[in-house]
Amino acid sequence: MRFPFRYALLAFIGLVLAGTAQPAMAQQTITCSSDDGGRHTCPVDARGGVQMTNQRSGAACQQGYSWGYNREGIWVDHGCRADFMVNSWNDRGNWNDRGNRGSQTISCSSDDGGRHTCPVDARGGVQMTNQRSGAACQQGYSWGYNREGIWVDHGCRADFAVNSGWNNGGGGDQTISCSSDDGNRHYCSADVRRGVQMTRQRSDARCQQGYSWGYDQQGIWVDHGCRADFTVGR
Repeated sequence: MRFPFRYALLAFIGLVLAGTAQPAMAQQTITCSSDDGGRHTCPVDARGGVQMTNQRSGAACQQGYSWGYNREGIWVDHGCRADFMVNSWNDRGNWNDRGNRGSQTISCSSDDGGRHTCPVDARGGVQMTNQRSGAACQQGYSWGYNREGIWVDHGCRADFAVNSGWNNGGGGDQTISCSSDDGNRHYCSADVRRGVQMTRQRSDARCQQGYSWGYDQQGIWVDHGCRADFTVGR
């Protein structure tokens, strides 16, 4: 019995479509350095977001001041040298590393130097994607987010990527509080392989990533009086 040609053609088309489907892309880690104290850019597709995972320099790596990312890639300045985790991005505008969650971009400004809040559901996390102001945008000092939305202060003006698709179930993120009440460095054990974001500052002392908080293989660390809540991706 002959196999009908139309069935063979349909089977061939199915194989082609399967081969061209969007693969699940993993994260990649990139080391970027400002060894001479000047600004350097490491070319990479950063549309899916970037997180600093390990500071290697003695100079502080502070997002918006000594490191950041834009359409050209990751940039470092003022002696910052660190490892960065780059989230994969597919052609549909989704983040591949966190269940294909979509994201929206919001611009928020502190043009008068005061604190302003841009209402948005930020429970899925926020990342600064493009600084537009001359004043430095540093998370925990001149920008951050809470239940009310994204806040900016001290002249910060920037674009922010807001992750949607927040999941309140057991497969979502977890929140950890970590404190440096005595002004010294303390560690809070956590699985930080999927990244960490500060979600709420509780101390009067500034919480700046790379200076008074960060994370490495031991977990989340805080220093210089920082006390805050952190979201850890599972």
